[in-house]
Amino acid sequence: MPYDTPRRLFLLQTAGLMLALAGCGPKAEPAASRFKNLHGMDFSDQDVRRDFALTDPQGRTRTLTDYRGKVVMVFFGFTQCPDVCPTALYRATQIRKALGKDGEQLQVIFITVDPERDTPEVLDKYVAAFDPGFVALYGTPEQTAATARNFNVFYQKVPTGSSYTMDHTALSFVFDRHGKLQLALQHSQSVDECVDDLRQVFALA
Repeated sequence: MPYDTPRRLFLLQTAGLMLALAGCGPKAEPAASRFKNLHGMDFSDQDVRRDFALTDPQGRTRTLTDYRGKVVMVFFGFTQCPDVCPTALYRATQIRKALGKDGEQLQVIFITVDPERDTPEVLDKYVAAFDPGFVALYGTPEQTAATARNFNVFYQKVPTGSSYTMDHTALSFVFDRHGKLQLALQHSQSVDECVDDLRQVFALA
């Protein structure tokens, strides 16, 4: 079976569904949800702390605490991704524009699941091509695996001829200004749907 985009998206969507069914994702009907008519996935009722301690291309260790005061959107991917990752990052640029003034307070963070190939130089150029304000982070294979587990993110290497690609969860995790995970935007959401969800996060105290 050829490794095409429809199959990849099916795998990513199935992985997200498996996490939810396993109790790693949001409940189907979360108690006392803060949100109304949400397009994405509600994580606001979860008490598990999601965080990272990874390195940016300038060699600085970054954690969520560094971005307190901003709404943070975290996406896991890799620079050689042919479709899902560039689509998600381009959508993020459009979301920032559509948010208007609030867009200046949205910090987009790209965490690589392919540290073997995604060097600091490669990551820096990659995210800057979308928006110079985006932040790219990487870690050792062990740090990457630990961070993915903390976020319940699935990823795996898939051989393709003499090289490989990566399957990975295609969600954008959104944290409020206090560093608490509130929701996840799904890959299928439009810019307007993402903006509707994000405005609710910006409205939180």
